[in-house]
Amino acid sequence: MSRATMPPYVRLANEIAAQFAHRPTADAATAIANHMRVVWDPRMKSALKAHAQAGAVDLDPAAALAAQQL
Repeated sequence: MSRATMPPYVRLANEIAAQFAHRPTADAATAIANHMRVVWDPRMKSALKAHAQAGAVDLDPAAALAAQQL
């Protein structure tokens, strides 16, 4: 999926994950999930969770793990 057709919540999740790339994946996922809980609109969180549960291959591994933690 190209960046132009990528859903906004996937693009944002991947951008956040890039900021935590220096951390171990599990730690990064926890930090990403915490950020999303505080900042993201409930509709975006729901959409990301559904996308991850559908087996999204376009999510960074830390973002996918964060989606599971929401």
